[in-house]
Amino acid sequence: GSYARACRCCTFFDITMSTTNISKKRKFVADGVFFAELNEMLVRELAEDGYSGVEVRVTPMRTEIIIRATRTQSVLGEKGRRIRELTSLVQKRFGFAEGSVELYAEKVANRGLCAIAQAESLKYKLIGGLAVRRACYGVLRFIMENGAKGCEVVVSGKLRGQRGKAMKFKDGYMISSGNPVREYIDSSVRHVLLRQGCVGIKVKIMLDWDPKGRTGPKNPIPDMVTIHTPKDEDESGVAKPFVGKEMEM
Repeated sequence: GSYARACRCCTFFDITMSTTNISKKRKFVADGVFFAELNEMLVRELAEDGYSGVEVRVTPMRTEIIIRATRTQSVLGEKGRRIRELTSLVQKRFGFAEGSVELYAEKVANRGLCAIAQAESLKYKLIGGLAVRRACYGVLRFIMENGAKGCEVVVSGKLRGQRGKAMKFKDGYMISSGNPVREYIDSSVRHVLLRQGCVGIKVKIMLDWDPKGRTGPKNPIPDMVTIHTPKDEDESGVAKPFVGKEMEM
């Protein structure tokens, strides 16, 4: 059907329009379908290896897929066996030509600032039987200790008893609207299948401004106010005002 056709289209993505007869609209839809399906596959396959996202780079020669994870060694496998299996899987599923797709594993610089990694961590804590409140506060503290500006953890479902409810845990500063949300907020959602039912986890992390762009966005928040220390009069070149003696009348 059209879904399978869209998946086939995405093997040609980012190659010039003249070589393939797909409209720009279809191309973007196909790219989105490809990314969503690839991401879902990797989430299921590499959940226990600290999977933290994927990036697709297209060059005229080949397509490069960069997998970000906290435990890159287990993603690569023994002598690179697992990454070769994943490469073969992606190649066959999406109809890439032999050798036209490459998979790489990249280590996450700071897992405390990665919402996906923290949502997975919380998921396994809850599966292990840890109390919800304790697990959430542990994740919250870990995120804040790793240099986040703020964070929010929401757990909802049948936590105690038969009635479902949501528990919200917050710390630090969090923005929810405006354009900076796109750059500053990293969020992730996970579902945990517990004995009493399905529990939802939502983790939101607000990153701090980093002028170098390593641990956070380069662009400062528009409403950020910087107060400069006043300069000494001598440095500024302005003469100090002359204060004479008071005249006696």
